[in-house]
Amino acid sequence: MKEFIFNVEPEDEGMRLDLFILKKFLKLDITISRQKVKELIKKGLIKKEDEKNNFKSHYKVKSNEVFKVNFEEEKLTLLTPEPIPIKIIYEDEDFALIEKPAGLVVHPGAGNPTHTLVNALIYHFKKLSQINPLRPGIVHRLDKDTSGLMVIAKNDKAHLFLAKQFSQHTVKREYVAIIKGCMEFDEDILELPLSRHPRERKKFWVCFSKEARYAKTKYKTLIRKKEASLVKLIPFTGRTHQLRVHLAFLGHPILGDLKYGKTKAEFKRLALHAQVLGFKHPTKDEFMEFSTPIPEDFLDYFKDLEEKK
Repeated sequence: MKEFIFNVEPEDEGMRLDLFILKKFLKLDITISRQKVKELIKKGLIKKEDEKNNFKSHYKVKSNEVFKVNFEEEKLTLLTPEPIPIKIIYEDEDFALIEKPAGLVVHPGAGNPTHTLVNALIYHFKKLSQINPLRPGIVHRLDKDTSGLMVIAKNDKAHLFLAKQFSQHTVKREYVAIIKGCMEFDEDILELPLSRHPRERKKFWVCFSKEARYAKTKYKTLIRKKEASLVKLIPFTGRTHQLRVHLAFLGHPILGDLKYGKTKAEFKRLALHAQVLGFKHPTKDEFMEFSTPIPEDFLDYFKDLEEKK
């Protein structure tokens, strides 16, 4: 196992520790994933030179701090390009903006080594970021059953720049969802902490224990019917399943959500769509915002409700 010494320069001030380490390895042309960096931090293999290790991945580094990193490069798993159709909204030398369809897993993992968005990306794009070589181009993710906009990094510099914006919650994100029942208010802000469910480990729930993490969501009601409502959702934090858990807690689960709603689907898919995505361009000094129309199957659902009356 090799030891690396990384100094925090003034321009690195305020970066998350995991992103800072990724940046330093990038300059050395060493491939390492962000998840691997988090594992090294958790195992105490990333330490400040003059202190005991007690850091979290989100620790903000300070100028002139020095970190020791013990790390051994890993062998890479070969990814297979697949001609899966993807809708490209925008593309330049730094990133691509795509619309992910519902039902497509973002990256390979246990149980789904192929037929993912990553397999499609390496087929359609000649260059993608390699910050995580097992997830080339992937800066953020959407759940398998969620459709909508995703930004894909085409080089490592752009990846780090975009990832920093996501970690600092400066990315503009808006979703639309069909929820069960008639939403009572036109708009409201939900501040409900989340933690992993104590018995069902693949689920999350609203919990007010010390282990729970702060989560904040704003909603606006766009269409209100007795059977269902269409809402705009604006997450201020990015907790796993945040929107789904918050709405289920209100008694208005998202239609088609078999995990947090009823066991019988009331919609042919999870009725959640990432509609708006905005961020600062990695190399140009400008904020860019992208949006997609409300999905047609969402609008058709409400047309059917009207026709049944």
